Amino acid sequence: MELVPRVLGGDRRALARLISFIEDDGPAARAALAALYPHTGRAHIVGVTGAPGTGKSTLVNELAKALRAQSRSVGIVAVDPTSPFTGGALLGDRVRMRDLAGDPGIFIRSMATRGSLGGLAQTTGDVVKVLDAAGFEVVLVETVGVGQAEVDVARTAHTTVVVEAPGLGDEVQALKAGLLEIADVLVVNKADRPGAGQTARALEVTLDLGRNNRGEGDWRPPILKTVALDGTGVEEVLGAVADHRAYLRESGLWDRREQERVRVDLVRMLERELVGRLVERVGEDALEGWVEQIVARKVDVYTAVQTILKADPAGERAMSS
Repeated sequence: MELVPRVLGGDRRALARLISFIEDDGPAARAALAALYPHTGRAHIVGVTGAPGTGKSTLVNELAKALRAQSRSVGIVAVDPTSPFTGGALLGDRVRMRDLAGDPGIFIRSMATRGSLGGLAQTTGDVVKVLDAAGFEVVLVETVGVGQAEVDVARTAHTTVVVEAPGLGDEVQALKAGLLEIADVLVVNKADRPGAGQTARALEVTLDLGRNNRGEGDWRPPILKTVALDGTGVEEVLGAVADHRAYLRESGLWDRREQERVRVDLVRMLERELVGRLVERVGEDALEGWVEQIVARKVDVYTAVQTILKADPAGERAMSS
């Protein structure tokens, strides 16, 4: 694909076009990803997640500015929710992070979830790979903030920053969602508001009870307070992210996380391909027949799945049995 050498050469327009191809999926996009893959593996991927209203976007904005002050290049992938009714999404790169616009060392891309759970769009990992191959030193991945499905970000990032805020009951929400178990850095944003100290203490107690169960050796997630609107505490967060990267490298956990990430990526791709091929072989008419039987309570969904898997390619033998 002619876009690949241009992306590797730093062409921003080619980068934007290639990402659009990847979001639409298809053979050309997959060929481009295959060509870019040998150039990946250099970026530090940092996930920023947390419940809605915690100020993730503002914090990402400030982290990017601080990284640029260190002359480091930054790619930003911001995942926005897709409406389940209209299918549309408010893609935030047009309205967020305006003060980063025009900086040649920053590339911002918003993605719609398109119905994917887990806070990430289905092709988010592929877009991260493209930004990695394009030479961005740090890739910030901001999730949609859906709550209990946010843990998917930990499978994409090397370092996961979980953002909380006072007054939202988020320490309880974090316990429900398992967010504390994926946190490498904990941030209490909007720390100028009442209750920030209480939120930080609640998180501290939770960590003391051993709720961080990732088996990551001696690393204990620091709990930091920020006011992202004016940049207070952002340098400390950036320092903690750098410390965690150094810890992963020195302990050998970087390679383990990379292996886990690749394994999840492989399994997801296999699931997509196998399910797609099976649905195509069985046929829409046969599937609709099964739906009608299940709705009529003539068969349960588990039996239907097992019968479809054992049926001939057209699914006709299963439907007539």
